[in-house]
Amino acid sequence: MVADFLGIADLGRDGLRLVLDLAEQFRADRSHRSDLAGKTIGLFFEKPSTRTRVSSEVAAVELGAHPVVLGQNEVGLGTRESVADVARVLDRYLDLLAFRVFDHAGLVEIADHSSAPVVNLLSDLEHPCQALADLLTIEQTLPIDGSLVTYVGDGNNVCHSLMVGVAMLGGRVHVVGPAGYEPKAQYLEMAKLLAKSTHGAVHVGTDLSLVDGADVVYTDVWASMGQEADADARAEVFAPYQVDGDLFARAGADAIFLHDLPAHRGEEVTDAVMDHERSRVFDQAENRLHVFKALLVHLLG
Repeated sequence: MVADFLGIADLGRDGLRLVLDLAEQFRADRSHRSDLAGKTIGLFFEKPSTRTRVSSEVAAVELGAHPVVLGQNEVGLGTRESVADVARVLDRYLDLLAFRVFDHAGLVEIADHSSAPVVNLLSDLEHPCQALADLLTIEQTLPIDGSLVTYVGDGNNVCHSLMVGVAMLGGRVHVVGPAGYEPKAQYLEMAKLLAKSTHGAVHVGTDLSLVDGADVVYTDVWASMGQEADADARAEVFAPYQVDGDLFARAGADAIFLHDLPAHRGEEVTDAVMDHERSRVFDQAENRLHVFKALLVHLLG
């Protein structure tokens, strides 16, 4: 069992399989349980959140745990108090600490100073809880092993976790976007290494032909939180990579569409694709709840 969940690879292939299988059980049976009765879960949000906050808080409650939710104004991570001191104090109170942060390095520092498990609810480098939901959603339609998942757009935190997670399960990953916006080298190398051991594959490029025949087409916003000042410039660069009906039609005949939300309709994706009969974005959002429940039980149960 892992001590922390800072990145999708932290689970290992066997742990990832266990969490996804448990999440499917939770999806099939939403009834309240007492797996984590008496546990207190800390949920800390340096960045605003809708799906992450609601799904994680509801997950804790439905497992019998008590969630404590705090924002940056209350914690003052690295401003009112050092990151290490915050971690040392919270470790004395809580059974698990989950953080949504701007800087992944701060998350690592928290984990270094906490004996309680630390979970990454989002950082600038990874969004591993989202990746768990992505993988569960794909598996509701088709096995990941051998399937082609094409991510269109910015090689960001969501892309990093998705790419590594799919590679861990033997899938093939294509990442297509404008030059200069590729995934970070450390994650590309990690995904390629994992793919070698699972008979998967990872390819990154700028040509939209990488969408052809895909089983899954995935996109995300062009400007993430904190990049608002560059939104107009990024929109111009990414415009050729909008997932519209024509691009989605290049994927496989039964391909599904995914987006981690919030979506900027008319920018990275059109209404026609968001609302397509093979769009699974709202199943994907629901699955955030089920995978977080499974993760909590895996770490604390």
